[in-house]
Amino acid sequence: MYEKYFQLRERPFALSPDPEYLYPSKVHQEALSYLRYGIEGHAGFVVITGEIGSGKTTMLQALLRRLDSTTTVARIMNTMLDPRELLEAIVLDFGIDPTGMSKPVLLKALASFLVEQRQAGRLTILAIDEAQNLSLPALEEIRMLSNLETEKSKLIQIVMIGQPQLREKLALPQLEQLRQRITVSYHLQPLDAGETANYVNHRLKRASTGTPVEFPRDVTNLIHQRSHGVPRIINVIADATLLFAYGVDRRDIDLGIAQEALAELDVTGILASYDAEAVEAAVASTVSVAETEEALRIADEVRKKEQLLAQRERQVAQREQAIAAQQRILEEEMRLLETSRRLTSAAPTFNPGTVAVAAPRAIGATARPAPVVNTFATTTPAPAVRIVSETGLRVQPYERPAPIPTVWERVRRAVFAAFSTQQGA
Repeated sequence: MYEKYFQLRERPFALSPDPEYLYPSKVHQEALSYLRYGIEGHAGFVVITGEIGSGKTTMLQALLRRLDSTTTVARIMNTMLDPRELLEAIVLDFGIDPTGMSKPVLLKALASFLVEQRQAGRLTILAIDEAQNLSLPALEEIRMLSNLETEKSKLIQIVMIGQPQLREKLALPQLEQLRQRITVSYHLQPLDAGETANYVNHRLKRASTGTPVEFPRDVTNLIHQRSHGVPRIINVIADATLLFAYGVDRRDIDLGIAQEALAELDVTGILASYDAEAVEAAVASTVSVAETEEALRIADEVRKKEQLLAQRERQVAQREQAIAAQQRILEEEMRLLETSRRLTSAAPTFNPGTVAVAAPRAIGATARPAPVVNTFATTTPAPAVRIVSETGLRVQPYERPAPIPTVWERVRRAVFAAFSTQQGA
């Protein structure tokens, strides 16, 4: 619209990120240095954050454009994905078709691809823009990808670009392991007044085909005051200023034109919409973090209940095993008792019998006892007998020694005692 009027080849303040218009401010130079250090030093995780419209995406594109042909890059911009979808998006950007692959197969294919790239002497980078939208499970999936490494270095370098809410998520206790793996972290600060002036005139110069238009310092100071140094809002105000100057047929830009352009932006609510966008993004991220914390709390409670239930199930199983063992012991004792009973009933009954004593031949002769009648085994001790003197006046009792119990008798007594104890219990 106004390009030919101001001798510009294109609109210098378009909102689309264009690395050709990246102004090397102090903060952007530092951020690029951190990025290059993280990538070239195989640092693992690199995190760059900044406010909405601070130039994060433009800076990332400028960095990727400077990489040589020996670098393989996968760039993820849509981050509203669950862990599985995120993994599929990554392998798709690396040229791997995930159709029909289970997650283990997918991870194996990705690992094989990364090893092939390393053997070919290529550097592999995963760049994730708008990383503040990643859920905690998705961020944990990203952390697991960093485990793909050789003995000396990582197989993949991971760069995460996001708004300040990304730092809030990374500060959660649940992401401590991921946070410990971040070796490079940088936050883009807004431009100051001097950098705002240089930023505006730098873009005008890059787009000019003739003598470039220049914004005076009082104009850029006003733009900085209303934009708070955020590049995207600077672009909106500067573009509106050029458009208003074109409408009133003014090639030189002064403070009055800038003020009228800002008044028009206020009337239409454009600047207010950008402020509301920043507030909504912050609130949405805060709610997301709160919801995530609540979900994690509930998950922790469920996990604790499951662990308690599993512990109780183990205790019940142990008790059942103890009862079964006791039942087997009882059955064995009953079997032994029954066997002992059968053996006892089959043994011959012991009968002491009567001992016959032969009459002596003459008085004073020595009395000799008669043979003992014994129907028990020869190994059984002799029964008690009565010795009658030849005069028949005195009877001497014979003390039979206590019998020694047999093996089966001892077994029977032990089993009977154990059985009586269990019945009493």
